[in-house]
Amino acid sequence: MKVAVSACLWGERCRYDGTAREYERVKQHLEGCEVVLFCPEAPVLGTPRERISVVLKEGDAPCVIGDESGRDVTALLQEQTRQLIETHPDLDAAILKSKSPSCGMGTTPMVDGNGILVGYGNGIAATMLREHYPEIDIVDETMV
Repeated sequence: MKVAVSACLWGERCRYDGTAREYERVKQHLEGCEVVLFCPEAPVLGTPRERISVVLKEGDAPCVIGDESGRDVTALLQEQTRQLIETHPDLDAAILKSKSPSCGMGTTPMVDGNGILVGYGNGIAATMLREHYPEIDIVDETMV
């Protein structure tokens, strides 16, 4: 099996604050699998970096905005995700980081243009992976 895994869950210090969220249970679960580590944020935004949020604007697709700078980084994250899809068209599963603006699966906070929480949904990369790989299991670390 070939499984994409959020790199922070594997122990890479690629989160916005320079930490990891290593999850030993994921590693144990994937023993014997080919693991493809993936972080759409670190390569284009650096580590550490400002926090980002998924912003819902009425009538527009969700976008990812820097909390301090207001910079729209949606296209950068989408390009990193496209690269994963193109490089690994044969993924069998994915385990992503919950609550992440990139990787969350139904757990990502969604805010309005004023930063007010309006609900929860999928991160930008999770959405793209779900669309491209509709037949594979895509879960977060809490479901392993």
